[in-house]
Amino acid sequence: MKNTEAAAIEASNTADKPATDWREIIRSGLWTNNPALVQLLGLCPLLAVTNTFINALGLAIATLLVLVVSNLTVSLVKQWVTKEIRIPVFIMIIASFVTIIQLLMNAYTFGLYLSLGIFIPLIVTNCAIIGRAEAFASKNAPLESAVDGLMMGLGFAVVLVLLGGAREILGQGTLFDGAHLLFGDWATSMKVQVFEFEQQFLLAILPPGAFIGMGLIIAIKNVIDAKQASKKQKQNKKVERARVTHVG
Repeated sequence: MKNTEAAAIEASNTADKPATDWREIIRSGLWTNNPALVQLLGLCPLLAVTNTFINALGLAIATLLVLVVSNLTVSLVKQWVTKEIRIPVFIMIIASFVTIIQLLMNAYTFGLYLSLGIFIPLIVTNCAIIGRAEAFASKNAPLESAVDGLMMGLGFAVVLVLLGGAREILGQGTLFDGAHLLFGDWATSMKVQVFEFEQQFLLAILPPGAFIGMGLIIAIKNVIDAKQASKKQKQNKKVERARVTHVG
């Protein structure tokens, strides 16, 4: 009898919970709440390593993996972590996975490991990862937390590779230079010579180019958002006029 009552209560509680809005989670990570473009988190490694596409892609993959597994782990252990120690525990979880990723890169992609340098262990202090652990993973189920980490990681990765690709093309006239560092010796043939430069365009390669490129990407996003908001506002006005006309 008690088991039946407990099952009924659990079923009632489950029914009261709102259905997960997967579309909103995906849209939030990739666009509306993009950690790089909207929250402006993790900008230090983003601006520092995006001088080439491959460097940006390597850091993007590492950050995405850490986001997914740390979000999933935090969601699984949240019920045993008290509020007073949650942040240190979250950081320890993130640091553990970053160490694993660092050791794997050291073993299998040593050239890229050297190229990224200090920015691999600095993933631990990436506010985007800690922020998602605190704001989302600690309050949601494991599956939702893993998907949130994946979408946030993809949103961050898209900005990284866009900026890295643009800076490499403008600065060196190449694309996929150093692909062998990530994919192995066979990937040497992936290098594409887009332009021929007598001298490198240093503004694109150096830090000022990263700031300018990031500013342009944010500006483009803001323009798109403004156009979408204006279009939605016009549609709402048309609907209101149609209603008023119909009532009249």
